[in-house]
Amino acid sequence: MDRKALINIIKFLALVGLIIEAMFSMVLITAKIYNEKIGYFFEYWLGSIIFFGLILILFRKHHMKLSIKEAILSVNLVWIMGGVLGAIPLMLLTHVSFVDGFFESVSGFTTTGATIYSDISDLPKSALMLRSVMHWIGGMGIIVLSIGLLSLINPTASLALFKSEATGITPEKITPKLKQTAMKLWQVYILITILDLILLKIEGMNWFDAINHAFATISTGGFSTKSESLGYWIHNPWILWTTTIFMLLSGINFIAHIKAMKGDFSGFKNEETKWYIGLFLVLSVALTLVHYFQSNDTLFFDATNAFFTISSILTTTGFATLDYSQWGQAAIAIIFMAMLLGGNAGSTAGGPKIIRYIVMFKNLKFQIKKFLFPNAIFSVKIDKKPISMNTINSVGAFFFLYIMTNTIIALYLYANGYDTMTSISAAIACVGNIGPGFGHVGPVDNFAFFTDTQKIVLAIGMIIGRLEFFTVLMLLSRDFWKKF
Repeated sequence: MDRKALINIIKFLALVGLIIEAMFSMVLITAKIYNEKIGYFFEYWLGSIIFFGLILILFRKHHMKLSIKEAILSVNLVWIMGGVLGAIPLMLLTHVSFVDGFFESVSGFTTTGATIYSDISDLPKSALMLRSVMHWIGGMGIIVLSIGLLSLINPTASLALFKSEATGITPEKITPKLKQTAMKLWQVYILITILDLILLKIEGMNWFDAINHAFATISTGGFSTKSESLGYWIHNPWILWTTTIFMLLSGINFIAHIKAMKGDFSGFKNEETKWYIGLFLVLSVALTLVHYFQSNDTLFFDATNAFFTISSILTTTGFATLDYSQWGQAAIAIIFMAMLLGGNAGSTAGGPKIIRYIVMFKNLKFQIKKFLFPNAIFSVKIDKKPISMNTINSVGAFFFLYIMTNTIIALYLYANGYDTMTSISAAIACVGNIGPGFGHVGPVDNFAFFTDTQKIVLAIGMIIGRLEFFTVLMLLSRDFWKKF
């Protein structure tokens, strides 16, 4: 790696680090409001601001122009750096080990929502705010957050990073300039967050809980301020249904929300969104009936919790109201199906994404037709537009990597003595950025019992899943490092 490439990466990391620390100022505000002593955190925060600021000053005359390889390496390093930047304040505020702090921090930034804390309600308000801020930053993506500033330095670098970070099949730009797209995404992101927190406040939450849960909902993260998660408000159906709807909205491509604000609702009429809403309704109704016939609660109560649970798992948010692992095997099967789906491309949700399943099923139909009618001409179409075989092959490779990554991590956990359900669901919950699973990592449990090494493996799984495999696994290719 030459000196210019190294400075490009260092300057970019410093820029992102400065943005993260600027957002962490909300922790200071929270501590001030609730009279919490966070002296060491303030020293860390101020030192980090000065450190990243000095780097940017030092290289202020350096014209940053990231190549694709530099962008890919930067994206990977950003998530590791985010894990460290979040781990240190968690150590200072809650006195956990570095590994536990790193696991929690990576879980926050990747919007996974898996936690090592057993009693959330007893954590300092400043620590709770820190966890929620990490969610909110990671929800839209640390890279997209910085794109508005980075594009002022060099548009080419922004485009390279956007391609590396964008989830789904292909990133869609609705404005000529990437900076404008990024800014519009964040405008909508902020607007929906504010709307959610206002409704939650009106419906009974205090301002602190409303802000934290809005951050966690719109980012589809799942960190709560209560040990019972949203189960703390289980007898307030308004809060549960509001959260259900906003989780569902956050699982839809944010480009669709931007278009809708202009009166164009085409983003909600595409195949992926229709399948997304359809699967949500089918799974929610099925879970409602299964739960209703084995409980003594009212149909409305069971429907509220069933729709909430499917919305939470499908969008990989990870909130919980009840211990759904106790609803029977049929319920577990339905919820497990939701775990494997994920939200829409271009949303804050994790998982494989609905669009990829649509592509694979249509390709299966295409292959059957091609076998039956070898001389006929067919094509795979999404929204009546043909897609290339390169795209289909890429989707197929994605699923192969998804299955292999989950299998390797699950087998690793199983080989270390954990039961099958815990091993499999922990792997899927982390790689899919879902949070809770089944077995010992169920909705009322946490990840604290894993060893330090296992937590690091699971944290790496979160990052791999957040970057959708290719961006991380490219680093293992010898060709990637050639002529770097």
